[in-house]
Amino acid sequence: MTRILENYVADAWVRGARADRPVVSAISGNTVALVGSDGLDFAAILDHARTIGGKGLRAMTFHQRALMVKQLAQAIMARKEELYALSAETGATRTDSWVDIEGGAGTLFTMSSKARKELPDDIVLTDGDFEPIGKAGTFIGQHIYTSLQGAAVLINAFNFPVWGMLEKLGPALVAGVPVIVKPATATAQVAEQTVRIMIDAGCLPAGALQLIVGEVGDLFDHLTCQDVVSFTGSAATASKLKNHPVIGRESVRFVAEQDSINASVLGPDATPDAPEFDLFVKEVVREMTVKAGQKCTAIRRAFAPRALIDAVETALKARLANVVVGDPAIEGVTMGALVSARQVDDVRRSARAIAGEADLVFGIIDSVEARADNPAAGAFISPLLFRHDTPWAAQVVHDVEAFGPVATIMPYDDLDDAVALANRGKGSLAISLFTHDPDVARAFVLGAGAYHGRLVIIDRDSARESTGHGSPLPMLIHGGPGRAGGGEEMGGVRGVKHFMQRSAVQGSPRSLSRVAGKWLPGAPRPQGDVHPFRKRYGELEPGYSLQTESRTITLEDIEHFAHFTGDLFYAHMDEVAAAASPIFGGRVAHGYLILSFAAGLFVDAAPGPVLANFGLENLRFVKPVKPGESIKVVLTVKSKSPRTPEMGEVRWAVTVTNSEDEVVASYELLTMNAI
Repeated sequence: MTRILENYVADAWVRGARADRPVVSAISGNTVALVGSDGLDFAAILDHARTIGGKGLRAMTFHQRALMVKQLAQAIMARKEELYALSAETGATRTDSWVDIEGGAGTLFTMSSKARKELPDDIVLTDGDFEPIGKAGTFIGQHIYTSLQGAAVLINAFNFPVWGMLEKLGPALVAGVPVIVKPATATAQVAEQTVRIMIDAGCLPAGALQLIVGEVGDLFDHLTCQDVVSFTGSAATASKLKNHPVIGRESVRFVAEQDSINASVLGPDATPDAPEFDLFVKEVVREMTVKAGQKCTAIRRAFAPRALIDAVETALKARLANVVVGDPAIEGVTMGALVSARQVDDVRRSARAIAGEADLVFGIIDSVEARADNPAAGAFISPLLFRHDTPWAAQVVHDVEAFGPVATIMPYDDLDDAVALANRGKGSLAISLFTHDPDVARAFVLGAGAYHGRLVIIDRDSARESTGHGSPLPMLIHGGPGRAGGGEEMGGVRGVKHFMQRSAVQGSPRSLSRVAGKWLPGAPRPQGDVHPFRKRYGELEPGYSLQTESRTITLEDIEHFAHFTGDLFYAHMDEVAAAASPIFGGRVAHGYLILSFAAGLFVDAAPGPVLANFGLENLRFVKPVKPGESIKVVLTVKSKSPRTPEMGEVRWAVTVTNSEDEVVASYELLTMNAI
């Protein structure tokens, strides 16, 4: 019996009133599932996300949400073989599926880790330092991020049903925004099972995740300014969705990742025997054949110096001749099928358009020798390599994306020509450069950077660790300008901010410290009888402070420090030279002597809750200290963040002043404190 995929709405699995859209095997052509969303109340789905899911997520801190995302990744990894089995029917090889399934889980792991390291254990995120406004310091400004109070509608492409969903879902959940997933029908069985695994994990609040398999009905009619639509797919569909009247009227955030005529360039310093030549050839073939070229970041145009274009063609054809197309379940197959017969027709149509102006130098557009039980029933296609020797006379190769194992090689005359040709794609997700010349790399990035979302520079030094041309990474942004959609995803915590609202908040330091969840200069600094280093992590509150006694710095202190450390810089040891300095006007204490004496003033030396001092940030030496002058310190808890169940990080604001209460040094001290 054909499996009927279910929608997950309002925390229940439900079938559409009519599930009649088939999901077809890319290998056999048989129907493997049916989908449908008829009868669903899409306004109610959004309302459930906002009122139930959003409320539950916003009650959690960033760290709690991040740990939840980690649990989702662990659940997927524990049941990954279920997904591999389903993915095989989409035409993917085991390697293709690894990128999708384990790469997707890896994206969640990375997002969880970076969120716990870089975000506060709070529900408010500050953006940059506070801005002083009033002269007396009683009125300041601070930018903050708060969670949007809507839903994230994630509309995903067929090529990566797991990764494509999770790279959007992770940042949204960490941001505190509930998710409604709409997968592509062609691979919906993989997406549905992934959602089942995440729901079964039991870590999501009610309403945090919903799934629609089938059409989205009138969902867009009910969107508001608090919602986000994140779309991956064709430019035509993106344009249709983006131009929905509600998107413009309500200023709904719309993020698009769409068609991209990505390029790769062999640098002008390359020779046929250079490592970069071989690396370039291998990468072009890999990008043509991984996922059968069904990658939004795949290389569609490959440029080489004109003197090397013949050698590049020969080398590419030799490697492509070793590609075995067929059912990935058969041993020896290295490239699987396209996702559907419809996709084969689309790719062949685009390939014929390219053939109208470029020479086909490898492969046959309308036939392929495939290893399968019934090759004619599968969505198999040959790798197709084209060549165009006058790229500036070309039009189609720069404008048409054949979303399959199709690429065109073209020569360029010099580096400026290569940059201009690469930019002729009018905006892409990724571009790669193979060069061992750093000057070439810099010139290329300066010329091409504005047109490409990610630039990968590969050479003999980086090749072993390189993740390659086509692999977006969760800690780096994914997206691109122009034709690529103008959107941006991932990028570590940058991706979280896409689902939050940045606001400027103005008020007194006392009020803004409470809003921001951390101490800001000018806010009250209560003191107590207990030294801050005697308090455990959970007992410390932002603003709690210590004011020390004074200590005078003598000339003997300065000279002893200089000889003991070896720092005999003239400003500390040569009165004549120091007096002539426009900065010092005489001998002064070492900056690090000031830090050492400051620590001596505020440290409580006995063993206690402070386990370690592990860092010092934002150090500024503001005013020199001369022999005979005194210093004192104010130590203030600025913020804190848990790191393990046993300990947490405390960030201290340290201000060192002289006898005139002028700031001579300031910095932030990082300690690890027992919970």
